[in-house]
Amino acid sequence: MNQLPDTFAVFILTHGRPDNVITYKTLQKCGYTGKLFFIVDDEDKTVEQYRANYGRERVLVFNKKAVADACDEGNNFDEWRTILMARNACFDIAKAIGITHFLQLDDDYYYLGFRFETGARKITNFSAVCAIVLSYYKSANITSIAFGQGGDHIGGFSGIKLKRKCMNSFFCSTERRFQFVGAMNEDVNTFTSLGGRGHLFLTFTGLQLDQKDTQSQGGGITGMYLRFGTFCKAFTTVMMMPGSTKVSMMQSNNPRIHHSIDWRATVPCIIQSKFQKLQPLQQTKA
Repeated sequence: MNQLPDTFAVFILTHGRPDNVITYKTLQKCGYTGKLFFIVDDEDKTVEQYRANYGRERVLVFNKKAVADACDEGNNFDEWRTILMARNACFDIAKAIGITHFLQLDDDYYYLGFRFETGARKITNFSAVCAIVLSYYKSANITSIAFGQGGDHIGGFSGIKLKRKCMNSFFCSTERRFQFVGAMNEDVNTFTSLGGRGHLFLTFTGLQLDQKDTQSQGGGITGMYLRFGTFCKAFTTVMMMPGSTKVSMMQSNNPRIHHSIDWRATVPCIIQSKFQKLQPLQQTKA
């Protein structure tokens, strides 16, 4: 029980940070012992350093242009400093190496833990956690499921629950393939646009990851954000779902322009069966 199958792996999506893959260090501290690979594109000038640091067999390189040509980037910037291509490449990479289920992680997580009403506790056996989540994922008709983030608990702890969104981390299956869209804000673009078509994306708030603040690290997509600004990032989502999203302002320790979602207009709203009328209303004569 709670054993990970050989067909599962963690993929760390990274670019230009071979000496600072914070997520890898965090996984080691949290007791992850399963398969793990670093997903790097062929335009990364530090590929050989990744191989030297983590082992040639664990660094999987994809053709960025080939994947980009098949992606809906949502702009004509001709700017590829984005995680979009790596996210989409993972499905073919997994299939090529015999992986049927995988977890996509960014490279800058410094904390993985459980979230309780009374506080939080660091995960010490991440392999077992992945096995439990994977078992649930396999049993349910879910496109993808994610860990919660600190922002999911702003305003106080409201109980462990599933939220209808999926950001930052993604449990995926090669048999439930989907395509991420938009060079910026790709996670939000994807769970809103596909969610509106009936795909089910979920976040489990009982598990939480924390990462470095946006634009606080060099490498990765930081350069693209600095070049175009977070307005372009948020507006990409508006272009994908103009009827239910808008550009807003996020008030936090790092105030910035952000997206805002009207969930009632974004995804199907399913009424619980207990509210179903068992008999049609009888019309009465005037």
